[in-house]
Amino acid sequence: MSQKVYITGLGMISAIGNNVPECFLSLSQSKTGIGKIQYLTTRYKDEFLAGEIKLSNAELADLVGDQNPALNRNSYIAMLAAKEAVLNSGIDTKDGLRTGVISSTTVAGMSKTELYYKDLFKNDEHLDVLDTHDCGDSTERIADYIGNVDYVTTISTACSSAANAIMLGCRMIKHGHLDRVVVGGVDALSKFTFNGFNTLMILDREWCRPFDENRKGLNLGEGAAFVVIEGENALNHRKGKALAELIGYANTNDAYHLTASSPEGFGATLAIQQALALSGLKPTDIDYINMHGTGTPNNDLSESKATVAVFGNQVPKFSSTKAFTGHTLAAAASIEAVISVLSLQNSMIFPNLNFNTPIAETGLIPETTLVHTPLNVILSNSFGFGGNCSSLLFKKA
Repeated sequence: MSQKVYITGLGMISAIGNNVPECFLSLSQSKTGIGKIQYLTTRYKDEFLAGEIKLSNAELADLVGDQNPALNRNSYIAMLAAKEAVLNSGIDTKDGLRTGVISSTTVAGMSKTELYYKDLFKNDEHLDVLDTHDCGDSTERIADYIGNVDYVTTISTACSSAANAIMLGCRMIKHGHLDRVVVGGVDALSKFTFNGFNTLMILDREWCRPFDENRKGLNLGEGAAFVVIEGENALNHRKGKALAELIGYANTNDAYHLTASSPEGFGATLAIQQALALSGLKPTDIDYINMHGTGTPNNDLSESKATVAVFGNQVPKFSSTKAFTGHTLAAAASIEAVISVLSLQNSMIFPNLNFNTPIAETGLIPETTLVHTPLNVILSNSFGFGGNCSSLLFKKA
């Protein structure tokens, strides 16, 4: 019989706070972190809103304690969030238990290399920066920062990346390959990201409005979040404390379009159904859904239809928290995993900001104010480009 897997540590940095307590305070006060762009140098500086971390690269480097000029914003925020998760869990990576690091990212070192891209055609003085460009670099930095790590890998599946990283970590524990895993995701803002999403015409020039009939698009954000997951054997061995249990997960792909989900939400429906089947729970056992809810016309309608397909006329309370943080791409699922655990711990549902009018096709209405209510099981959805759909189920420990 495979062992249970528990979340034992949380770490997060985002537009709403530089650590988990700060982020929780913003969530509980319905305080968004989305605003005018301050730190990223981009032509869209005055055109779009974004969820920026309120620290410069120099300030982040000071917090990390590493002044290596080749390091980039992605690595800085990943290292800070992972270190917080490790400290929060109380694990000791020198205790002989097998520790893994599984991270996810889409931007990787782009925010640094794009600054020197044109110069590389003229000379090679910035070639050292290329060493930190690839997706795996920030994961390696995390592993070195934590120390005594036995396994390292990186996942990049667009906006479902961190959810798939969490799933892989859970499976490796259940199959006896690792005892615990520091797992999550990171993405910093970059000009490349803004250009790409603007080309797709899915950026909102105002605050995003998830699940609103008049939604126009998303607000980009940046951030990193990591959780420590442990098998029950390792947790009992060190007499640690569980914050939540990871009881179900699934990844599907509807393969509908390169950047859009199927209008009917086929992939999302399957992901939710398969996560429920793995957990042994029924739809009526779900107390709250942290929706993917980007605020784009396609995503919100697709997810709404999937929700109705699974839950019928008994849709649980739900909200999207992306109007707090912005859409943080590969980090979104781990940021929302941390938020889900905070919801379980504090019996709180954080509101779906900026909502006014329900989507005509489904009529679903999210929670728009802070709700205090007992929570036992939370479903968290993350649906990425290419129809890569992932769902996680968290249970109160």
